[in-house]
Amino acid sequence: MSYKQKAQEMYAMIGQGKGMEAFEHYYDDNVEMIEATGQHRKGKDENRKFEQEWFASVQEVHAGGTNAITSDEESGVTMVESWMDVTFKDGNRIKMEEIARQKWQGDKIIEERFYYNAAPPSDN
Repeated sequence: MSYKQKAQEMYAMIGQGKGMEAFEHYYDDNVEMIEATGQHRKGKDENRKFEQEWFASVQEVHAGGTNAITSDEESGVTMVESWMDVTFKDGNRIKMEEIARQKWQGDKIIEERFYYNAAPPSDN
């Protein structure tokens, strides 16, 4: 299976509400995740805790999808443009858009970096 197919399968799982199952299946024990803010999280345990807390903060997912998935099969790199319309438990509803770049080693992601607008919405 190509890296692009792995990314497509992973995002299909996320779209079916199986985000944590996708995390457990596709991420390496030593994965490093890097937020757009520059925050680094190392290791599956630290990232699992972050993911669980994020999902726990969501009240409802209204919609979501993947706009594009591409890969560099030779380098083992995939990039996914996705979006999600969510309401958090604090009542805030936002449309989140991001690009995630994954570095694969075999069947697992060893590094993932996210690109998104980390600033709060402006009043303009």
